[in-house]
Amino acid sequence: MNILERHEIIDRIAAERKNGAKIVLANGCFDLFHVGHIRYLAGAKALGDILIVGINSDEQVRKLKGEKRPFMPENERAEIISALRFVDYVTIFPEPTVTELLRAIRPDFHAKGTDYTPETVPEREIVKEFGGQVAIVGDPKDHSSTQLIESLNH
Repeated sequence: MNILERHEIIDRIAAERKNGAKIVLANGCFDLFHVGHIRYLAGAKALGDILIVGINSDEQVRKLKGEKRPFMPENERAEIISALRFVDYVTIFPEPTVTELLRAIRPDFHAKGTDYTPETVPEREIVKEFGGQVAIVGDPKDHSSTQLIESLNH
């Protein structure tokens, strides 16, 4: 299984870098998986050789999305993401932001969805600190788990 703890990811990435691999980090809650997530992760993988996906912990999803979320526990969300052919490694991060994971992994690219611009990515300065690049990938933000939930409730 390619779901790893942070220290394991760091070790794997060190080995991948020795082989010349370009490292990409994407992140998100991935609570109710939809086609927008697929397009985002496929776009992220296209940036490099190794795609790591950081998944927000259950506690952080609750803080971000509300007390009734997540619908799926973090280990199940990680398992779904890890099953995608273009995802190499998955890790769950407990911090409120992906900053610490970025600093630990130091990816060549930090991929964000099209709900951001390069100027609005909160972590852009951290990525610049270690010489990485921010990249906006995926399709227009026409899909959302929150919208899906709202449509089911009506």
